[in-house]
Amino acid sequence: MANAIARRMVAPPHREGGQRQYRERPQPREGTASLSPVLTWIEANLDHDLTVEAMAHRAHLSPRTFARRFQQETGTTPLQWLTGQRILLAQHHLETTDDPITAIARRTGFATIDNLRHHFARRLGTTPQGYRRTFRAPLKES
Repeated sequence: MANAIARRMVAPPHREGGQRQYRERPQPREGTASLSPVLTWIEANLDHDLTVEAMAHRAHLSPRTFARRFQQETGTTPLQWLTGQRILLAQHHLETTDDPITAIARRTGFATIDNLRHHFARRLGTTPQGYRRTFRAPLKES
């Protein structure tokens, strides 16, 4: 909860001594696990072009039934959830690697840096570069 509040306040999620905070990871609502294998598969394939049809096929459901059940179990639409997971992965890469932002955009399924910037601005109110500067773990001195 504190990490979520810190992110909303744009406060770096680091403690004294360079200790990192845990990052928020949305999960399905309690008592529902029927889409868990599909959600795990999606998270492992964020760099692919994932459509509702492809996700529904993986769940052995029609796209309409999948979208309805997804909303019931996660509280959001498949596209919103997918975008959120991609942003979380991009945040992780920006915090922990020196990889170019274009490579991170490809690796997280946004394909282009423009798409990554667009979604970062909408969801986080900052750019990927600005996020990296703010939330990057301090380098340890030897």
